[in-house]
Amino acid sequence: MSDPRPLLIGNKWVQTAETQPVVNPYDQSVIGHVCQAGPSEVHEAIEQAWSAFAQLKTMPTYVKAQALERISCTIAARREEFAGTIVREAGKPITDARREVDRAIHTFRIAAEESKRIPGEVISLDVVPGAERHSGVVKRFPIGPILGITPFNFPLNLVAHKVAPALAAGNPILVKPAPQTPLTALLLGEVIINTDLPSGAVSILPCSNAVAETLVQDSRLKALSFTGSAQVGWMLKQLCGKKRVVLELGGNAGVLVEPDCALDYVVQRCVAGGFGYSGQTCISVQRIFVHESICAEFLSMLVDRVRRLPVGDPFKEETVVGPLINEAAAERVEKWIHEAVEQGAHIAAGGTRRGAFVDPTVLTYVSREMKVSCCEVFGPVVTVSSYQRFDEALEALNDSDYGLQAGIFTNDLRKAFQAFDELETGAVLINQIPTFRADHMPYGGVKDSGLGREGVKYAIQELTEPKLLILHLP
Repeated sequence: MSDPRPLLIGNKWVQTAETQPVVNPYDQSVIGHVCQAGPSEVHEAIEQAWSAFAQLKTMPTYVKAQALERISCTIAARREEFAGTIVREAGKPITDARREVDRAIHTFRIAAEESKRIPGEVISLDVVPGAERHSGVVKRFPIGPILGITPFNFPLNLVAHKVAPALAAGNPILVKPAPQTPLTALLLGEVIINTDLPSGAVSILPCSNAVAETLVQDSRLKALSFTGSAQVGWMLKQLCGKKRVVLELGGNAGVLVEPDCALDYVVQRCVAGGFGYSGQTCISVQRIFVHESICAEFLSMLVDRVRRLPVGDPFKEETVVGPLINEAAAERVEKWIHEAVEQGAHIAAGGTRRGAFVDPTVLTYVSREMKVSCCEVFGPVVTVSSYQRFDEALEALNDSDYGLQAGIFTNDLRKAFQAFDELETGAVLINQIPTFRADHMPYGGVKDSGLGREGVKYAIQELTEPKLLILHLP
């Protein structure tokens, strides 16, 4: 067996006695072991982060921008290595893995640009009596070392969405990657330490949940940026004390389909959004509401496409649906499907499990109370329901504890703006599925879907503090 993969503290690779295996979701083979951080490693990483902060916060902008651009270029040069690592540890189909790598390349490139234009403003204070000849200058300052906790489903790009804005703002960051997918984060660490960033600017710390909770509670870390489940995210927020918190949590994204849309296009997009990476994204299409006049035709077209989706080995170019992250996740999805059927739902396609695979599944006759509707399935399952009135469909889409993104397919501009006004989500997409995300847009949700916004520019704002300079020039 090869030596365990060390963790990264500052610019040093550190071996520890405790290790954890990394398992390939496709064939359950162990592809490596990764060292786990304990209290002493955590302490060292935080100390190094504070040393790095003293340098990062005064580092010239062009140096930070050059480092971020170099990270982007190096990821591009090692594209296939990153993609292959993602396939092996996350089970993500190779075409999706390459797409994720390409997005991470752009995320760091965008951060390089945004580091040059962190916003400030000049304020005229003499709008009230007594403030004559007073002006204000607002500038944003980095807040200090950050803790980033990342999920398994985007083991490169969601790490990039923590690391890139933090560095662009001048903040060091400690990354706790998902236990299922630490290898990709450590590979990114290799890239980062070969830049001119100070030692300690980034540490990659695979660790247990108990150790992660001590990090969350440590007052030396000034912000938590967490992406993961709503249950865990809100629990961690309670432990954070006074530190700043950004939460990107779950969803059960809805799609609303009006009769005036191009049906074949909508079906194609819903299949891509509902079953890509086996539905393991927080903005995966889950609930589809279709006007009753076209619902039967839509369902027939959807089921036909779903039944033809290639399922299997994620290293094959043609594969669309690979395994779930592990067999336990597949068993949970299977259980929810069976529960829905027992409560009156019908299976229009799929519904079966083989190991860590769940066949792409379409359910009809679902109710709000079923887990496949009111919870986040995080699997290859979509539900289809009909509606009569647009207002009724908006109410149904809002009938959720989550509010991340929603997709509306219509050519009626009035209805588009009505949806924008009334839907309780962080974003409304017109003639596009809610699974769409551009890495520079403000991304985040309301209700149980989270707190704050990501997207490089907006994450920089979350991780900086505005400070006011007042000038009195009598």
